[in-house]
This record gives sequence, C-alpha cells and structure tokens, in this order.
Amino acid sequence: MAYEAERQLAIEAATLAAQLCETIRQEIVPTALEKDDRSPVTIADFGAQAIICRALAAAFPHDPVVGEEDAAELRQSERVDVLQQVTVQVQRWVPEATPADVLDWIDHGNGAVGQRYWTLDPIDGTKGFLRGDQYAIALALIEDGDIKVGVLACPALQFENTEAGLLLVAVRGEGAQLMPLSSQTAQPIQVTTATGTGQFRFVESVEAGHGNQAQQSAVAQAVGITQPSVRMDSQAKYAAVAAGQAVLYLRLPSPKTPHYREKIWDHAAGVIIVEEAGGQVTDMHGQPLDFSKDARLNDNQGVVVSNGAIHQTVLAALAQTAAPTI
Repeated sequence: MAYEAERQLAIEAATLAAQLCETIRQEIVPTALEKDDRSPVTIADFGAQAIICRALAAAFPHDPVVGEEDAAELRQSERVDVLQQVTVQVQRWVPEATPADVLDWIDHGNGAVGQRYWTLDPIDGTKGFLRGDQYAIALALIEDGDIKVGVLACPALQFENTEAGLLLVAVRGEGAQLMPLSSQTAQPIQVTTATGTGQFRFVESVEAGHGNQAQQSAVAQAVGITQPSVRMDSQAKYAAVAAGQAVLYLRLPSPKTPHYREKIWDHAAGVIIVEEAGGQVTDMHGQPLDFSKDARLNDNQGVVVSNGAIHQTVLAALAQTAAPTI
C-alpha cells in the first residue's frame, strides 16, 4: 500500500488529538481567545496542533506543516496561564512535555506550501466544539499539488448504525474508509448513488457568514433537492457526503465578503475523502481546488462537493443563480 507510514501516523496523531479535545470538552468548560481575524481559538486547538506536529516532526522531519495555529499568542507574558493549561493537557499524552516544547511543536505548523507538505486544522469548527456540536481534526498530505493522504477525526459525528466518534481516512487511489475512533475496525465508504431526489439531502455551514445560504438553497432546489439543509460545523460535512448521508455540500462566497478565499486546511482532508469515496469536488466554476501554491485557495472561488453524479447539474444551476464573479 502506498503511503502506509503516512496513513498510519496520520490516524494515530489525529486520534490522540481527538482524545485530547474530548477530554478538554468534557472536563473543562472551554473558553476561547479571539485571534486577529476575530475567529476563536481554545487550549484544545493549541494542544491538538502540538500533539500532531510533534508526531509529524519526529516521523517526517523534512516535511513542512501548514497549520492553522501559531504560538505567538501563547508567547506573550500575559498568556503564561493559558500556555500552562495547554501544557498540562498535552502532558496527559506526552508526560515529558515542557512549555517550551509545546510552543515549538505548535510553531512547527508554521511551514510553507511546497512540493511535499502537510496541512493541519487542529480543530476545524471551533465554534461547534465550543457549543457541543460537530468539529473535526483535519490532516492531509500534499505532493505536487495533489492530496495523497487525508484523515478526518470527528469526535461528535454519528451516522445510522455507527457509534459516536468517527474517523475517516483516504489514500489516493485506494478508496475511503470509515472507522470508530475507539478502534481501527475500518469499513469502505462510498457516496450515495441513489437517484430519487426526494431523498437527497444537502449540507451547509451552521454559521451564515461562512457562505451564501440564499444562493445555496436556490441551487439545491434547482437540482431537485426538496429536503431542508442539514447545517453542520466543520469538515464533518465532507464526511456526510463521502459516507452517503448527503449528496451535496455547498460553500459559496458570502455577499458580504466576495473577495474571501478559502484556506487549504479547511478542505484538503475532506476533498480526498470525498473523491476516494466516488464523489467530486470543484470550485463554483468547475475548477479543481489548487493546493500547490499558498495557504489560501487564491485561484478558486467557493466550493462545491457532490456525489459526482449530480455535479454538472449543480454547476449549471449555479451558473444560472450566480452573482457576478469578483
């Protein structure tokens, strides 16, 4: 199997990070700091990034990691108490960890996009994490712009006939798998091939500001989806499409922020899992997402994720309802 060492390490690191996050969520009432872009960050975000970057640095020391968080906030003297909280949590799994280690591991995620690199969102859906809803630990390996390995650990996710807490993994060319976070008993997953549009569901973000919900609803209706959307935080939406629980995930630019471009760590792991499950992912103009250049998808506008069978119909409907491209 190709990339077996990378796959196994990604599974183990994401699983440990998920355990750390759930421990914090259950034992502590998590509070958030506000970053410069006004998005929230918690001790769990920092701890998860530290745990995963430590593992990546040890196993693949030459691979850059492009992660969402950095330790600048924690290096400020007034945040010494927060750093101590993060360190205490990391020490549950790495007893020898010091505050200096934790800072260094977090900052290992400050790498740049290159020929081969990892991209990491230690908690995708921090607002969902804070309110007790969906979130994901998302990790992906990219080579020459192509996603080779993707792992999504979703501690709150549950489908029919599964326990709560799921991990999804894909390796390019080898399909996608679903397993409980509590074990590595994997089963293959595929997107739905059902043709009855009355049963079709589509997923979108909980946060209205993360997309254009009016346009998303219009597109869904145009392709025959009559059921109301399922709103979920994080790349758990990719998981829903990959596992056949939904046929479509739309993330279209908000009219309030038409110049916004998506960040690679919010999509990479989900993209390969959906593609390897038989689905399709493009931007709203039908172009592949470009992971070869930057931490943002600067050449792509919006994201369309489908079971593949309806993708061209969605793009056609989108072209009919689209606002002018900015």
